Order: sequence, then structure tokens, then C-alpha cells
Amino acid sequence: MTKKLVIVESPAKAKTIEKFLGRDFEVRASMGHIMDLPKKGLGVNTRKDFAPQYEIIEKKDKLIDDLKAASKRADEVFLAPDPDREGEFIAWSLKETLGLQHPHRAVFNEITRSAVQDAIKKPRVINEDLFNAQQARRVLDRLVGYKISPLLWRRIQSGTSAGRVQSVALRLICDREAEIRAFVPEEYWSIIATLSKKRQQERFEAQLITRLKDITAFNSQEGANGSEEPVPQAALNGKSAIAEKGRIKISSKEEADAILADLRGATYTVLKVEEKEQRRQPNPPYTTSTMQQEASVRLYFKPKRTMSLAQHLYEGIEMGERGHQGLITYMRTDSTRISDEAQAKVKSYIASEYGQPYVGQGRTGKAKATTQDAHEAIRPTDVTLTPKTVKPYLTAEQFKLYDLIWRRFVASFMTPAVFDTVRVDITAAQYVFRANGSHLKFPGFYAVWPREEDEKMLPALTAQEVLDLHDLKPEQHFTQPPPRYTEASLIKELEEQGIGRPSTYVPIISTIQDRGYVDQEQRRFIPTWLGATVNEVMNKHFPDIVDTSFTADMEKKLDDVEEGRQSWTEFLRSFYGDFKVSMEKAEAEMNRVQKPVEEIDELCPDCGRNLVIRTGRFGRFISCSGFPECRYRHSFMNKTGALCPICNGDLVERKTKQKKRVFYGCSNYPACNFAIWERPVPDLCPNCGGLMVVPRVGQDPVCYSEVVAVQRAAEEKPHQGVKTTQRAAGKKTTVSTAESEPASADTKSRRRAAATTKKNGATPKRASAAKPTKTRKTATRTTASKKTLARATSTKKTTARASTRKKTAL
Repeated sequence: MTKKLVIVESPAKAKTIEKFLGRDFEVRASMGHIMDLPKKGLGVNTRKDFAPQYEIIEKKDKLIDDLKAASKRADEVFLAPDPDREGEFIAWSLKETLGLQHPHRAVFNEITRSAVQDAIKKPRVINEDLFNAQQARRVLDRLVGYKISPLLWRRIQSGTSAGRVQSVALRLICDREAEIRAFVPEEYWSIIATLSKKRQQERFEAQLITRLKDITAFNSQEGANGSEEPVPQAALNGKSAIAEKGRIKISSKEEADAILADLRGATYTVLKVEEKEQRRQPNPPYTTSTMQQEASVRLYFKPKRTMSLAQHLYEGIEMGERGHQGLITYMRTDSTRISDEAQAKVKSYIASEYGQPYVGQGRTGKAKATTQDAHEAIRPTDVTLTPKTVKPYLTAEQFKLYDLIWRRFVASFMTPAVFDTVRVDITAAQYVFRANGSHLKFPGFYAVWPREEDEKMLPALTAQEVLDLHDLKPEQHFTQPPPRYTEASLIKELEEQGIGRPSTYVPIISTIQDRGYVDQEQRRFIPTWLGATVNEVMNKHFPDIVDTSFTADMEKKLDDVEEGRQSWTEFLRSFYGDFKVSMEKAEAEMNRVQKPVEEIDELCPDCGRNLVIRTGRFGRFISCSGFPECRYRHSFMNKTGALCPICNGDLVERKTKQKKRVFYGCSNYPACNFAIWERPVPDLCPNCGGLMVVPRVGQDPVCYSEVVAVQRAAEEKPHQGVKTTQRAAGKKTTVSTAESEPASADTKSRRRAAATTKKNGATPKRASAAKPTKTRKTATRTTASKKTLARATSTKKTTARASTRKKTAL
């Protein structure tokens, strides 16, 4: 007879925990939530203190019966879901559904032997305030979503929705787009001088910053800004070109030419040399949002992918002789706090590996008013498990994320980096140029954290020294509008505004994309017509719902409920009164919005009328303007301007069915199955006249044949750690260790396409086509080749039958 039962959410978590507890324990998984509000209907009784009408989630009956049987066999039951509001709700649901009288609530921030055993030894009861905070959030979101969304269906388009947080995120994107469209660029010029010491070869550059008579005002403004260096004009995105008092303003070519005339015959003399020692502090350990932001910027991971990988690292990885082990602490947190025990361990590790001079006090940041400090920051559970140590047990993506988390945590407890900086002011006629240099004196935290900027050395200069002028380079610039939001910058903005919580950032972004409210271009959000229309309607009829300060205030009130300072029913009551009035007013005043059709330069093949772009339930499509008399229609293709190297058809943007990932395929599909992940460009390769693609966002276009060559080199390299242990229908098959997602294109097809392109230029005669293949993930974890430009490796075809079997339709 089992004496003790432990219930967690997932099988992976259960597998890890089971090894830390003795034979007296049985560990079972609830498979996430077992109870929720009904899918159909409001599910909230607004007349009886907002009582939620919870239901057992579909297909969970057998699981609940099994858990009930296990709980009856046990003397004690420990409920151990995650240590947050959602986890507390799951624990409460289990208690109610299983009919448990006095269950224990076990809470741990990391899945390690010591943490789990300590939680079992010191359990607590279910925290009613924490549960009520989650219940209040769930009911609040249901009220907003289920009341407003049907109104939007009737007035705008079916499938639309509104949400307490998603609508604010959409407003931020739409407001930024309005700023961009209203922005008027300002022209300005900079002048760079190339100088050297007298009769020496070593040259350096200095930028014109001000007039000699304005240098005092310029330096005083610089001191007021609290910066070491003036802000470059080229960096003044969305601002006037004149952002600093005293900075010279050059607004036209004529002004630049007049200044150049003064400068060409001038004597360049060192006015002042200022040397300083500058310290650069490490960043605090990761919170959920900062981890998502940096993984997006450094690793090109979407927030959803980052959280999925972090979940695996938290719940546990099979580590050979070490067994199943959790590698990081709980990944949904807005705290930068680190436990005293973890601080002591990391400082000891730094001292032993790098030396005592590298041991710092620790950068744990300042707690915000909205921070829920019960959790720690995201950190490794064991700092001695270095990235090199765990690499053999992780997938390529898991390793990259763990490496980032480990380095950030260790760096945060190291000493600052120390730079010797020098700033030189140089006079020429009535003008002042400035040159800046720096040299790393002591690396500090850069011993573990990658340093991206290069050192900029200046020769030894002294005041009154006369310099040689080698070149004067004028450059024209235009101020730029504020950039569109990326997933990373949107998360940062939401966090800074106090909107949402660590667990909500990913769902927010997924929802506005799934609803068709935004498109992404070069990883940046652009509102669609539908998104802009929904935002306009919400701003007009529900201004509070889309107001950032109002939404942030709601988050603070939810924190008050969690801390027991406010009743959850009182919180909902204070919101619902005004909301109900707004709903009634919107029902009466909101007019139906018709989307204007967009004509295209094509005629209907059936009746000769103009074709137009319309938006339906499943997205955009092209149909006849004579509808309903003429019912001609076909799918909408977003053309890239590039031609297919196989058949000369248009390469168009498409999306995968499952993950909605963007790829590019031939418009002649299914006759031609050519497809790639890399974005094609209209320009042809200057060397061979073939297809050009952008391998990764931010990179310059390259010839498609180069991409194929790089992938071919990667495939011909021996795969480290590849095993032939995957069995299907009793046969062994070798499978790729790449990510579980489609490859860019079938390997042979890519080679044929590249060869055809090279041979025939932009109009290839004949070549075989192939469809994108889907690779399978092996238990063996290896690191993908760093040299490949593709995001995934094509599956090797061992036989013709295997090749045919692996092809899938677009």
C-alpha cells in the first residue's frame, strides 16, 4: 500500500521528482488543468458574487478516476503544481475534484533533490488568497472576452475577439504605426575628419560636434544628460536632429559645403585630452521577460519557443549517470532575487575558476512595485553544471538557452569590467571635433559574458599638439521614425507599463497573431486592417479596456487580492459596474464596419470584371468584383518579386499549417514543389544571374547556390552522436538530429535548383522539384553545425522508399 501520493502537472516533472523520493512515494501527473470555465457560455454568475461555474475539462474523467483511486490508497497527499497563481488554482482544483480533506501543498522553486525533499518536509496548506487572485483574473478575462467579442463578431467580422491585455498590446502596436506614418524626416549632415599625429601612419577619426564658442554650453548639457559621450545624431530615431544644447546643426548640403570650405585650410590642434577609468556593471539575472527578450535578440527564438525550452530545462533532463535532473529554476518570474545559498555557491565557483578579484557583490536589480518576489530569478540549479558539462545531454536549442541563462547568472555575481577611456577635443578654425577611445583594463564579468563592441584605440595625444588632416567626409542623414515593435520590444514595453505577468506575455503575442490583427515583416509587427479596425472600435467604445494605466492598475489590484488586502469579489464588483454601462452603450451606438475591397490589376477570367482582395474567415483571398453574380475566386498570394529557379513561376509567401511559420514556395504548386525558408529577393546574383535570398533577418542577400553549398558541407560532415535507434515498423532508420520542424527544402532539390540557376541564369530550363521535408527529433542531442545558414537540416534519405515517404504536401 502506497503511503504518500504526490501530484504534479506534467509527466516530465513527475519523472524527475520520483527519483528524489523513496519507495514510500507515488508521483502522478494531472496533465495540466483538470477544471476550468465552460467553453460555451459565460460560465460566471454575475448576480451571485461572480460565482464561477467550473467544469471538468473534456476527456479528463478517466485521469480523475485514476487519481481518486491513488489518493484513496495513500495516507497523505501532496499537491505540488508550480509555485504561482496558476499552480495554486490547479492544487485547489485537485483538492475539490478528488474530495481531499487535508492535502499538503508542496512548493519548490527548483526541481532538485534538496529542494523537493525540503518541500515535502515543510508543506503548507493551499493559499486561498493566491487562489482567489487567479480566480479573479480568470473571471475578469472571461467577462471582458465573452461580453465584447460577440459584439465585434456582429459589427466587424466573425472570429474577432477582445481581451483585457491583448487589446492593450494591439493598441501599442497601432499607436506606434500611427507615429511612424505621421513622422516627417529631418535632413541633417555629419562631418568626419581623418587625422593622425604629425608624420605618423596611425590614423583615427573625429566627429564635428559644435562650434568653439558653444563648447561650454555643449559640455554642460552633456553633463546634465549624465552621459560620458554626446548622443550621435544618427541615433536620434523619432527625434529632432537638434537634441542637445550647443550641438552644431547642419541641415543641408549647402551648410555642410560652407563648413567644409572653412575646415579644409584649417589647423587641427588638440584642445583637451581627458582620461578616465570607466566601470561597466553586469546585468541582473534573468526574469521571464528579459530572458524572452534576449533569446529573441541573440538566438532568434520566438518567446513561445523560449518558454517551451525553459519548461523542459526546469522539469528535468536525462543526464546519464546523474539521472533525471532539473537544470534551471522556475521560469515564470518577475523577480531578480537570488537565495543566500545560491549566492554563496556562485561566488565560491567564481573564486575557484577565475580568482578572487572576479568575485562581485551581485547584481540583483531593484524590485518594482509590481514584482512578485516569492520566486527567485531564473538561474541554474547547480552552477557547477557548466554549459560544456550538460551539452551532450541537450538539443542544440536547449543548449543555447541554458548557456545564455548560465552565463547571465554567473556574470551578475562578477566584478564590473574596467575600461581606460580617453576623450579628445580638437579645434579647427571655429569648430570642435571629438574623438573617443577605450581600452579594456580588467575584464571582470566579460570573462564569461560575450563582449560585442571592439576596442577603439587612440594614439597618445597632448594638449596644443598639431595634427595632420588626411580626409574630411560629409555624410547626409535623415532622422528615422520610432521602430515598429518586435516580439522582444513589445514584451519589454508591456513589462515597463506594468501590463500582464510572466505567464501572460506569450499568450498575448500568440493571440494577436492568431486573430490576424498583426502581420510580421522582418520580425516587426504591422497592424492589419482588421487589427486597426478592432483597435479603433475599442478605443471609441471601451477606452478603459485599452488604456495602459487602467490595465496596469488592474494588475496592482490583483496583487492586492493575492496579498489579502482586497476581496476578489469586491475587486470584480468595482470593475463590472462601469463595464456593464459601457457594454450597453456600445450595443446601442456601435455601427457595422465594412472592409473596403482592394482592387488589383487583374481581370476575372470568367466575366472580365476587375478582381478584388477580400478578407474572409480564413484570411485574405481574391474574388470577382461582380460577386454574387460571378463567384470566381482563388487564394491570395503574397508575391516576393523573385522567380522560382525550377520553373520560373512566382515565389510567394506561405505559412505552414501547424505552426504558421512563414516559408516561400512556387506559385505553380502542386506542379512545382520548390520551397525554401530563406526570404527570396527580386535582385539576381551579379555573378551567376541566379536566385538571391536573405539567410537570416538583418543579413545581406546572398546567392542561393552559396546557401546550398554551405548546407552540403554541413551534411557531409560526420554527425556527432547520431544513433540509429529509432524504430518504425520493425526497421532501423537513421534520422536527423535537427529541430522538429520542416527543413528548408529537400537536399537534392536544392542542389538541382542551385545548379540549374548557375547554368541557365534567371530562366532555368528544367529541373526536378521537391517539397519541404519534415525532420524528426531523436533522443540523442547534438549541436547543429554553426556554419549552416539554414535553420534546420534536411533529412538524409537512405532509400528511395524512405525518400518518397518523407515528402509532404505544402
